[in-house]
Amino acid sequence: MSIRTIERCFANTFVHRVLHKTGFALAMLGGLALGLLGMARSTPPTPPTASVHEWPSRWDGAPLRPLALSEVEQRFASHFPGAITRLTDGERMFVMRQVDRPTRMLHPAADCYRALGYRIVQARLEQDAQARLWRCFNAERGGQAKLRVCERIVDARGNAFTDTSAWYWAGASGRSAGPWQAVTVATPL
Repeated sequence: MSIRTIERCFANTFVHRVLHKTGFALAMLGGLALGLLGMARSTPPTPPTASVHEWPSRWDGAPLRPLALSEVEQRFASHFPGAITRLTDGERMFVMRQVDRPTRMLHPAADCYRALGYRIVQARLEQDAQARLWRCFNAERGGQAKLRVCERIVDARGNAFTDTSAWYWAGASGRSAGPWQAVTVATPL
């Protein structure tokens, strides 16, 4: 094929412009048809199901009993990738979450308490009597409600995280394997 033949095929004439635009439109329609065909063949997403999880019956030797989730907590739990429960040992309140995959729905407890109107003070890392490391803070509201709140996340291999962001990126990058158990403990002061 000579250069003159190629130039004539791509010459800027009305007929060539119409042919090129028609070819482009057909290619776009073909791509759209293939995309729709792929969507039609893909399996529909499975609706979220309630995750069944056996929660601990004791914490550091103290028996735990379940507490009902509030309406807001139930709505949140219905979209959470895992399971959520509230428990008490009669003195402390526990929020436990089994997390099936890394998610931004698991966020620091300090964010929740701030959203509820608490002031966060004395945030620091602490080690408990069992040598577990926790991220802890005091939550104060209206000069009356004062709580000591501690949290940690443990993966399936026993690795612990005190920082939610570090946990998220470790899980998302594959350095931490789930399911994970996130525990938040609130103790009245």
